[in-house]
Amino acid sequence: MATRRQQTQAKAARERAVRERRERKQEKKRAAAAERKERAAGGGDDPAAGGLGDDASPPADPVD
Repeated sequence: MATRRQQTQAKAARERAVRERRERKQEKKRAAAAERKERAAGGGDDPAAGGLGDDASPPADPVD
């Protein structure tokens, strides 16, 4: 019976880093898909289309 060689810590770390990177990428894709779906449903302002967007505010009226 052949014995298995123990996996090195470096290899385990590399595989864990790849797995975590893939998970982050999938989460970004899910978030982008959800945002596209929301915008398609008319739920968000598109700053490129002339809307105010989330981070822009309308000009304030001066108070004398």
